[in-house]
Amino acid sequence: MNSLYVLPFWVEVLTAVLLVLSSLFALVGAVGLLAMKDFFQRMHPPALASTLGAWCVALASIVYFSAMKETPVLHAWLIPILLAITVPVTTLLLARTGLFRKRMAGDGDVPPEVSEGGREGK
Repeated sequence: MNSLYVLPFWVEVLTAVLLVLSSLFALVGAVGLLAMKDFFQRMHPPALASTLGAWCVALASIVYFSAMKETPVLHAWLIPILLAITVPVTTLLLARTGLFRKRMAGDGDVPPEVSEGGREGK
């Protein structure tokens, strides 16, 4: 690779648009985090925005390096695929922890545990 190699204009524009779009997703997630009032509402904007932002960055990376090497470079997909697996699991664990803390604090607007449903008749 020569340092003077010039990429086609459409590759540079597409990469720039995807990176700016990724930063906009991060900004929307941050604003959503600040705007929401409840812990459970605050979980969703950053999780969704970070996932969409990661997909945009990965696509920008694929477009840029595929054009630079003149062959498909697809290993950047590993990052958003791993995020797509781990972010929902992390969100679920955070939600369960939040419910547990609210139950321990005696908050009345928390739904009952699923495992307690069969013990009501005893």
